Amino acid sequence: MMWYRPQPFELGGSDRAHLKVHGLSAGYGAFLVLRDIELDIRPGLTVVLGPNGAGKTTLLKALNGLIRRQGDVRLNGADLPEKTHEIVQAGVALVPEGRQLFPQLTVTENLELGGWLCPKAERARRLEQAFADFPKLRERAQQLAGTMSGGEQQMVAVARAMMSAPRLLMLDEPSLGLAPRMVDELLAIARRIADAGTTVLMVEQNVRKALAVADRGYVLERGSLVASGPARLLARSSVIREAYLGAGSEPAKKPAAATA
Repeated sequence: MMWYRPQPFELGGSDRAHLKVHGLSAGYGAFLVLRDIELDIRPGLTVVLGPNGAGKTTLLKALNGLIRRQGDVRLNGADLPEKTHEIVQAGVALVPEGRQLFPQLTVTENLELGGWLCPKAERARRLEQAFADFPKLRERAQQLAGTMSGGEQQMVAVARAMMSAPRLLMLDEPSLGLAPRMVDELLAIARRIADAGTTVLMVEQNVRKALAVADRGYVLERGSLVASGPARLLARSSVIREAYLGAGSEPAKKPAAATA
């Protein structure tokens, strides 16, 4: 899989995105969902886990400028803008929960919209690369997006985001509502994207499978971080196993430290 090389942008000199979050708080109106969140999203694949209502989607919305945030957010050492279009220009792309495709447009048209701001020739090159990376989408290039299966639509959403050649790709619940085989395929795609040089931040409820493909993980509960560390250690943590993996009989172990 040959993913598109990130394009140069003003917020730093490294090809690989490194997002550091300090004291992030965000919510809706006067109601704060997240309080004093600390994150270190390094190159590779980082997953944020937690139950419904923990604040996972709110976190991605805050990082993408969809809701107001407080705190310090830096991408490659420079302040991340607060307006969504400036965040996209800085090299950050979000695949939202529910995919939010244009159902009456074809697969090709949806993908082209993802690279609309780049020159026509470059957009065509990226489209060809998307079809090379997602052979199923090439087969359905002229199919209306709204007539596709949930897993196929999720592929279109990820490929559309990659059309902007982001340095940081954020995925909100990519496995939601999908069959197990399709979940495995999409998580493998996220892993390959990270291996090809795009930093991936993924929110996910499928704890076991997400930790199997991730490098590092964070666990959110009620708007606060309760555990973090290398994915392989979180998967063995008694806190994670008892709360999310149904392994309450395992010997007690301390959660992984936040030094991933």
